[in-house]
Amino acid sequence: MATDSTLLNSEMELQQQEDLYQQLLSQTIGNMQTANPDTKVIRPQPGICVKTTSEPSKEKVFVNICQSNLLPAPPELSREKLLDLLQSEDPSGYRVPMSLGEPHTEVDNNSQGCTAYDVVINQDFFQKCQKEPLFQQFVIMVSLEGLENKYNIELSREWKVLKNRKFLGSVSEQNIRTKSKPVIQELQPPETSPSEARRPEFTLFVEPPSGVPEHLIAEIKLPGVVSSRSLVLDIGEDRLVLTARPSLYYLDIFHPFLVDQDLSVAQYNSSTQILTITLPVVSS
Repeated sequence: MATDSTLLNSEMELQQQEDLYQQLLSQTIGNMQTANPDTKVIRPQPGICVKTTSEPSKEKVFVNICQSNLLPAPPELSREKLLDLLQSEDPSGYRVPMSLGEPHTEVDNNSQGCTAYDVVINQDFFQKCQKEPLFQQFVIMVSLEGLENKYNIELSREWKVLKNRKFLGSVSEQNIRTKSKPVIQELQPPETSPSEARRPEFTLFVEPPSGVPEHLIAEIKLPGVVSSRSLVLDIGEDRLVLTARPSLYYLDIFHPFLVDQDLSVAQYNSSTQILTITLPVVSS
């Protein structure tokens, strides 16, 4: 998790902000047009096939949860911690590294068209989930949430694991990140306790709105925050943590993209009391 106090500069003039954003935009576009040495092509092994439906259309959807030893394993998770996560309204405190493939059209056993998605997780963790139904339930849940966030869809939580089928369609290759930075990173405890602070209103959107995402932009409303000097912003590869002191606001969110922490920029407008964070997308 990288912390850079220079990300927050309320004294920056509007023209300087615009120039910086245009420079960031041009640099990111140029980088994305070249080959990415931090990715690797893998061919995952079949695992389990989960049948569900899309909402509200009720069209059939199949999720192929695959396995590969090239995906990092998540942190150790006890059964007690897992029970707490499953009972929590927000289980995002525990992240399962996974690769989410593009949707592909397939034909089910009734010769009807359907949509399938491929999700790849660490092989050892997958085997652990096979031995413990509770862990399998958790992986299916986070897989559905990941697909919903990435593709802006809604999937039913009434699913069925197919007994005699490990995969629907054919196993496709996927690109995964091989960069040395860990997918899961530990955050330092914030100075503001989440229980004492309010969760601010925020909006996330991607640019461009369609096609390959280039930037993830977060707009966070912070009524009552007079200066950026009271803000502490932590940006991770797929996580954003904001603290407004003293005990005013606290926001801890995960997003469905991997972003460039070093090129991320944040500006706080003290007039509108809105913090805008621009995060270049390097992978999704």
